[in-house]
This record gives sequence, C-alpha cells and structure tokens, in this order.
Amino acid sequence: QVQVVESGGGLVQPGGSLRLSCAASGIIFRLYVMGWYRQAPGKQRELVATISSGDSTEYTDSVKGRFTISRDNAKNTVYLQMNSLKPEDTAVYYCNAHHQSNYGINYWGKGTLVTVSS
Repeated sequence: QVQVVESGGGLVQPGGSLRLSCAASGIIFRLYVMGWYRQAPGKQRELVATISSGDSTEYTDSVKGRFTISRDNAKNTVYLQMNSLKPEDTAVYYCNAHHQSNYGINYWGKGTLVTVSS
C-alpha cells in the first residue's frame, strides 16, 4: 500500500521559515519525481517545486530564491525548506510522487496547512 504523508506545516510570521517533510512508502522512491504543490483558499492547486530522481530541481517563479526542495532517497523523504515567507504563501501544501517513466503512476498526500500571518 502506497502512502504519502506530509508534515511540518503550521503558523509562522511573515519573514519566518518552515521546513516541510514528505515521507513516502510502498514505492521505489528513487524512481519517482517528487513535487510540492499548494492550494490557497479560493484558488487552484499550483506547482511549487519538483525534484527528479537525479536531483534536478524546478521552481515556480514566486518562490525562487526563497524555497529549496531536496530529497533523501535513503529515508524515502522529500523536503521543502521555505524561507522569507509571505502571507501569500498561505496554503495547503501537498506532496506528489509520480513515476519518472510513467506519469500515470501518481500519488498524492493529504496536505499540510501553512499559514503566514502576524
């Protein structure tokens, strides 16, 4: 059974930092592209960052220079380090795993809420 579980969300003040974690089980982790997405209230889910099995990364423009995605294949975990947080970063953050050779093999976590507010 495949499980994708996010953790690390919470309330943080503007300018602060948080690190999200996503642990995946039931898959051969190193064969999956891992991604973080977010959905703010009233908005569509958007891609935040992805990291390939070869550690290539991509970011949406609004988080470049502030967020860093990384993975630890030994721990089957992907991370999202978020610095200089802004109120507009407030959203539910979702972890996604999709197979590097077959995008139809695709798993989602249930999300973790990040609230940036003073």
